[in-house]
Amino acid sequence: MRGETIRRTLSRRLGRTGVLVVAWLTVTVAGTGVVVATGGSQFDASEGVSGPGVFAGVPGVSNTVHATAGIKQVGALFDGGLSGGHYCTASVVRSAGKNVVVTAAHCLSGGTAGTVFVPGYHDGEAPYGVWPLKGVTLAPGWTSGADQDLDVAFAEVAPVNGREVQDVVGGYTFGSSGSDGTTAATVRLTGYPSTADAPLTCYNDATEYTADQLRIACTDYSGGTSGSPWVTGLDPETGAGTVIGVIGGYEEGGDTADVSYSPAFDSAIGALYEEAVADSR
Repeated sequence: MRGETIRRTLSRRLGRTGVLVVAWLTVTVAGTGVVVATGGSQFDASEGVSGPGVFAGVPGVSNTVHATAGIKQVGALFDGGLSGGHYCTASVVRSAGKNVVVTAAHCLSGGTAGTVFVPGYHDGEAPYGVWPLKGVTLAPGWTSGADQDLDVAFAEVAPVNGREVQDVVGGYTFGSSGSDGTTAATVRLTGYPSTADAPLTCYNDATEYTADQLRIACTDYSGGTSGSPWVTGLDPETGAGTVIGVIGGYEEGGDTADVSYSPAFDSAIGALYEEAVADSR
């Protein structure tokens, strides 16, 4: 579980706890070798598309990022403000209303009251502002039975000083994965461990775990990283890309810090996105 319990009921913020059994799995540097964009190995992909904040470093090995301009679409969810502690991760997904973020459903099961989104957060700073959430769209299968294949939430972000969050930081395109779309792709994973003041980034191959779940090996994604976006098709100039998953799903993200899971963004999640976008206009 990758969320952090901060206050109120455990059901709201259960997620992945900060104390995980770190299973020192052998992370194969070449991963699965499947790279949709290039058809080559991950080393080929690293050489071909590396850039500031984009597919840099060793695949499967996480790096801390303090200069967050290249990943400003991603932020931490705080309980009440910067002094409240951050417990999950979210990212802006493009919408007509320019005001929608995606995260894990278990991060917002208790609603959005008092929750703020801080894009590009690092080292105690909120370079792109502090944005209150004002509503959340969850699948009925999650709210009634915590279906792990529906552990995805879309939240509406309130405007700040007359501006929408997407106008300030941009947003990722919503994409499909699983049986309805991509089943294997090289993605960049960005998330905020609750014990750290800067995000981690990592890239590796995301592959099918089940028909409705994706899996990726990336080190040190501990408590607080629930909701971290899985982004493919990155533009090294703008940081734009397509989000095809978020940490969540199986065991609310996984039961070790070095392997993470996501519900596949299939037709059910696509319908949830469309509902959220329509409600946020």
